[in-house]
This record gives sequence, structure tokens and C-alpha cells, in this order.
Amino acid sequence: MGLPNYVKDLEEWTKEFSYFYPITVRFSETDAFGHLNNTTSFVYFEHARIQYFKEIGLMQQWMSQKGSTIPVTADLHCDYMNQVFFDEALTIGIKVADIGRSSVEIQYVVLNEKEEVCMTGRGRIVQIDKKTGKSKAWDDRAAKALVSGNFV
Repeated sequence: MGLPNYVKDLEEWTKEFSYFYPITVRFSETDAFGHLNNTTSFVYFEHARIQYFKEIGLMQQWMSQKGSTIPVTADLHCDYMNQVFFDEALTIGIKVADIGRSSVEIQYVVLNEKEEVCMTGRGRIVQIDKKTGKSKAWDDRAAKALVSGNFV
């Protein structure tokens, strides 16, 4: 299996990640063959993404009663590279690859304890207005948080 088109050099690409979130594979996340169920990777991506958004302050803004915007997933993709089994300790890496007017492309890497790449992924999140459902541009604080990894 070749590399996905968003990864040119796997080793170099993997080095670009600075935010990681640990997860241990639960028994309920495996299939009858003992492998991680193929839908679970998207749950892992979501969990790590939410933790990242909390870290940079965006989740609190979106969850606030006074907040006028929320994030929605526009697309999400996963490429499987190595098998994953029950009770494995994984780390899910998150990085911002591209920031648009109201969207952000996030890329994911899933590493096992040997630091082997088990999965890669990418997806676009769009910020929308809660009332209209239309995309809403990032304000300066949000855009800077996405670029720097810190809410300013």
C-alpha cells in the first residue's frame, strides 16, 4: 500500500506532530478477529481533536452559552498501515495542516508503543454559525490559536 497523497515522506511528516493524546484500545473496540474495528479510528481522531481544541481554547468558546459558532466535520479520511489489537497503548498525533477562511485541515497520525505508524488521517473542520448553519470566518484569536497552538 502506498502513502496517502497528503503524506510525501512518512518519516518527515511524522516529525511535524507536536500534540499527542494517549489512548488504550478497549476490548469493545475490537472485532471478532481481535483487530481494532475500522470505525474506531474516527472516534480516536475525534477524541484527540476535541482534546486539542480544549488545549488551545477553542472548545470552551464553542461550548459557551454565549458562543455563536460551532465546529462541524466536513470530511474525514483514514489510511490503515499496521494492525492494532486489544490493550495496545496508542498515541494520536494532531497537527493543523491548513487554515482556510472558516475551515481547518487537521492531520492525524496513530503510533503504537514501538512508535510505528498504524494509521494516518486527515479531515476538514468548518466553523459554522449556530443560528444560520452557514460557515463563519475565524476571528483573529481563533486563527492565531490554530496557527500557534495557543489561545491568545
